[in-house]
Parts: sequence; C-alpha cells; structure tokens
Amino acid sequence: MDWTSFGSYVTRPCGPLPQGATVVPGGVRFAVFSRHATRLWLELFDAPTGAAPVARIALERDEHRTGDIWSVFVEGVAAGQLYAYRVEGGWDPTAGHRFNPHKLLLDPYARAVTGTFDWDLGDARGFEPGPNADSAHRDLIMSTVDSSGGCPKCIVMHDDFDWQGDRPPRIPMHDTVIYELHVRGFTVHPSSGVAHRGTFRGLMEKIPYLTQLGITAVELLPVQEFDERENPRTSPVTGEVLGNYWGYSTVSFFAPESRYSSAGQLGQQVTEFKELVRALHRARIEVILDVVFNHTSEGDETGPTLCFRGLDNSIYYMLDPREPRRYLNLTGCGNTLNCNHPLVRDFILDCLRYWVVEMHVDGFRFDLASVLGRDQQGQLLANPPLVERIAEDPVLRDCKIIAEAWDAAGAYQVGSFPGERWAEWNGKYRDDIRRFWRGDSGLVGGLATRLSGSADLYQGSGRTPLHSINFVTCHDGFSLADLVTFERKRNWSNGESNRDGTDDNHSWNCGAEGLTEDSAVLALRDRQLRNFLATLLLSQGVPMLVAGDELRRTQQGNNNAYCQDNEVSWLDWTLLEKHRWLFEYVTALIRLRRRFPELRRTVFFTGDEGDGGRPDISWHSTRLGGVDWSAGCRSLACWLNADPDLYLIFNASPEPQDFELPALPGGRWQRLLDTADPEGRYLLALDQARELEDPAHYRAEAHTMVVLRCLLRVRP
Repeated sequence: MDWTSFGSYVTRPCGPLPQGATVVPGGVRFAVFSRHATRLWLELFDAPTGAAPVARIALERDEHRTGDIWSVFVEGVAAGQLYAYRVEGGWDPTAGHRFNPHKLLLDPYARAVTGTFDWDLGDARGFEPGPNADSAHRDLIMSTVDSSGGCPKCIVMHDDFDWQGDRPPRIPMHDTVIYELHVRGFTVHPSSGVAHRGTFRGLMEKIPYLTQLGITAVELLPVQEFDERENPRTSPVTGEVLGNYWGYSTVSFFAPESRYSSAGQLGQQVTEFKELVRALHRARIEVILDVVFNHTSEGDETGPTLCFRGLDNSIYYMLDPREPRRYLNLTGCGNTLNCNHPLVRDFILDCLRYWVVEMHVDGFRFDLASVLGRDQQGQLLANPPLVERIAEDPVLRDCKIIAEAWDAAGAYQVGSFPGERWAEWNGKYRDDIRRFWRGDSGLVGGLATRLSGSADLYQGSGRTPLHSINFVTCHDGFSLADLVTFERKRNWSNGESNRDGTDDNHSWNCGAEGLTEDSAVLALRDRQLRNFLATLLLSQGVPMLVAGDELRRTQQGNNNAYCQDNEVSWLDWTLLEKHRWLFEYVTALIRLRRRFPELRRTVFFTGDEGDGGRPDISWHSTRLGGVDWSAGCRSLACWLNADPDLYLIFNASPEPQDFELPALPGGRWQRLLDTADPEGRYLLALDQARELEDPAHYRAEAHTMVVLRCLLRVRP
C-alpha cells in the first residue's frame, strides 16, 4: 500500500497537550500517544463509512513528536471533521508489539465516534499470522487487511453546549435511591409511548415516571461507545443474530454511544446526552455511569485491532509474561487493561474528569473494579495507585464512586476494597437476603447484619452503612419476578447450550417451576416480591433497584441476557397497568424510607442505651427478651429506638408466628405494612395506619414482613 501523504491542508508541528482533537483558532490540534511507534499517519474523511480519506498527513518522529506524544496542527479543519490514525512500528507479538499500518485506528481521546463496525469477520479478526508463518506469508496477510471502509471514524468536537446554569444535585448518600437501567431497553419497546424509542431523548421523555417513582439517581448501563456486533452467535431458539446488548465492551471511553442518539450520529449524540443530564438534574435526579475500565472490545490475540492494540499494545494491556503474544485474561473477556501502568492511569483519570467536567455526570460504578487494583503482572496490590488516585482526585471529589468489588480472576473484595471513599456493590447483602426469604436455615444472623448496614464488612475499616450499595437483583442475573418463579436458569437462547450464567441463584419458585395457574403459588410469589422490596428499601445502606422490577418484568428465566436485544430484555410498559399495585407499593416504600431518618442512618447502630434507657436497636424473636440465632429459626424482629419507634418483623418460616410486642407507655402501635394483608393494602399511608387491636401481640403470617410504628409516644 502506498503511504504517501496527500491532501491540500496546511500543517505544522504543535505542542503535545491536551491529547485528542482540540479546536483552536484557525484549525485543529491533533495529539495521540504511542511510545513504540516509528511513524504515524492522520487521515481525514468526509463520510463515516465506505469512503477513501480526503487527506493523509504523515507524522514524522523528528518533527511531530514530543516525548511519546505525536501531534500536528491542521489549518482549516473545524468541528465535525472525521478522522482516524494509522501507526507503524513493527509486527512482533513476542515482544508485545502489534503495529499494523493497514488498520485504521480510533483516537483514545475521541469525544465522539460515528459509523458502524461493518466488516467481514475474516477482515478484522483472526488476522494474526500463525507462529510458523514465513515472512512472505505474514506480509501478505498484513497487507490485505485494510479495514478503513468498515471502521468507524472519530469526530472533532467543540464544546459550545449551553448548560443553562446546570449544577449537580449532590444528593447525600443517605438520601440516595439508585435505579439501574439500560438506555435502549428502557424505552425501545413499542409500548413505551415515547417519540424517540431506545435513545437518550426517549429516556428524557420518561423523567416524569422516574420522578413519580421517587428514585434519586439513575445508574446507566454502559453508554460509552461499544461494538454491538462483536457477539458472533445466533440464537438456536429464535434464529436471531445475537449481539452485545449490555455494552460491557468499550471501544471509545470518551464518546457517548452514538446509537442511543435520536438526532444523528455526527456529534449529535454528545449534545443529546448533555440534554439528558441537564433534564435529569432539573428533576433532582443524579446520573451515575457504569464504566468498564477493566478490558476493551479488542478481545484476545485473535480479536480486532481498533485502537489501543494498534497504538501501543504493550503499554495498554497486561501481557502474559510467559508468552507475550497472549493476554492476561482477568476479566473473562479476552484482555485486561494495564490499569496501573502510569500512562493508563492518566488516561483513565482524564476520562473520568471529562465525564464530570464536560458531561456533568455525578458518579461512576466501576465494572469488575478489582482489576483496577492489580499490578502490571496481574497481582492484587495492597494500596493500588489508581484506586487511591480516583478517590483523592480533586475534580472527582464530589462524585459517587462505587466498586463492583470482584473480578473474573478470583478476587472478591466485598468489604475490603481499598480506600475509605469507595462504596461497594454488596454481593453478600444480595445472597443473604435471597437465602433468608427462600427459607434457608441459619440466616437469621445474616439478615440482622445486612438489615443494619453490614457492620461486619465496613465498620472495622472506619466506613459506614453508606458504603454498602444494597441490592437483591441487578442487570446480571434473574429479574425480581424470575427470582420467585424459577430455580433453574433458561439461557438456551443465548447460543451457549445453557452453560453461561450462574447456577447459584438462591432463588425459590414458590412451589412450581416457571409459569403456572396455581392461585396459591401466584399469591405467594407476589408476597415474596413485597418481602424483597420492603427489606431492600428499609435496610440501612444505599438501596439499588433495577428498572422493571417495580413492574414485575420477566426475562423468561434467562439470567444472563447480555446478548438479548429483544423483548427478553426490553421493558414492556403494558406491565405498568397490569401490575400497578406493585409500582404503587414501591413508590410508597420509597416515601416511607424518606419519612423516617432512622431508616437512613449515617453511622452504625451501637447497641448502647439512648432515650428511655433502651439501646438504639434491639433484636427479638417471637418472644421479647432474647433472640433465637439457631439454624432452625427463620423469624426475627427488631425494635428501632427512634422518634417514632419502629418495629420490624420478618417471618420466612412456612407457618404463622405470634410475636410479642414491647409495651409502649403513653403510646400505641400502628401497622404501616403487612405483606400478607388480606385486604390488599400492603402499605398504608401514615394517615391511614390502623392502631392494633391487640397492643401486646402480632400474628405474622408465613413468608411475611411487618412494619409497625409507635404513635404519640410519651418519652420519660
């Protein structure tokens, strides 16, 4: 291929910072990192796909390189210009180098990307010459894999958005209720009733619903540009071509997902995302991004060369020290970002700052965050520099930072993720709460610990209940409705012979597997839904709901719907009318949580005596004065010494239980919640709460949760 420069643009050397494409008076500065490259070319395009470049500009080592940064100023270029790079540096996978000038590369700092990954798989993947290939064969393979026509292109962006005075809501953690959702799946279903289905603007149209629900933050599954076509499988059930629906395989970390834009994919996606954030902030709803800094969509050594691999493979990725042509795969996705290389740390921090400063997001949930704490050989560090720098970065200081505190290489750091500022997805909360309501033995102590904020995990390190992100379900696993319907996963449509997804769901089908018309089973399933939701929203810590659980959304037993861009994953909005009782129940629980500060403590219970000579919390079984912590017990009650007092009863046993109630001199108990209420008023407004006829006892039906409050208590 002829690498001669062409085009009529005037160029000159320029400074190395900032990286990316920056609009300046008279043109655009382009800057990109590569330590081991010997030559670069900047190519400019007029169309996203199928077109040859209108200019190719050679960047020479002596003229355009400052340290490891290659840069050039191009006169007359403006915002909206499409561009990409080619890089030369030698093909030597045994030394970790995979330079191939036949591959068009994205700028890691690109603010927007356009086009699709429209190529034949043989053109982009698996192009590496075999280990025994002679040089002629190797050169032939590498010279015939020019992917420019099918590759997406970067877009030069200029920040001129009018934020109209937008400021972060800064909702305190103790007031936060997180709602995890998929931007496309939330509104793409025909029943959504929005004009711009499956887009950022479609989500904007649903803000009144979010406000009515009462949540305070949306946690968006990945919205950074990803390759939705990377999954080569076809569903054996439907024949549908599968894809990467969830988006946990990032291509371009600075760029919002172009397919989520309703207005176009030539930079409009940036504006539309900003409009979404601005609108959510006006509704007092924060935006938390699910970010994937543990791997990229380039996969293993047989995967495509899109960006990092072609710019400087040995810097950006962890390579197997025994065989550097291979990657350390600590993520289960083929490669692992070299997060604690100083240059990669800087890249990640630059990216996080950009999303906070320029895009106004309020926080991040870090997928497989334990990878962020591994050194360049893949070993866990006691004090990982990247984890500490994210926590201490002055620009990110007001952000919520949440770790998924495990990875695919065996690390499980729930309760021990380094750094006092990091909150954690509390997987132990999920498991203990599921197992308690399933009726497992020996879970009364686990329930008490999780209900009161997981002190066993966080108190010893000086953290608080607010470091625990409590959840019963998330995007990964059964939906809440499926949790009470299936005991076995049904992932056949994923094309992996039902081998994918966990088999350890801690679920209970309530007496019949899957769909049934048995009225007793259906009633018990509904009761279990109410139990799970009430436990979650009345526990100490920060609750996280998953979009659709409040509407009884099902995935038909699929507990790994990462590839299902269809009705398995989409939110069917006809469920809102069908199960409006459940939606109203969740909104009432959120109001109840907001009404009583004692349900949103910022410190752990101490057990010390407070007002009235009683401890701030006391635990009981069916009889006052002690707790049965034995393996056979499946019921528990707790008395919160507050104003007003609250009494919570949990009965996971298959039989009703009669609970003794504390005497209240000068006060009386009212029922706020009984998940088995035969009249169907499972959660009453405070002004409708009934005084108990028997002030000394309460009969809790099987598989039931009860909440009582003290009315007009006279304190000594």
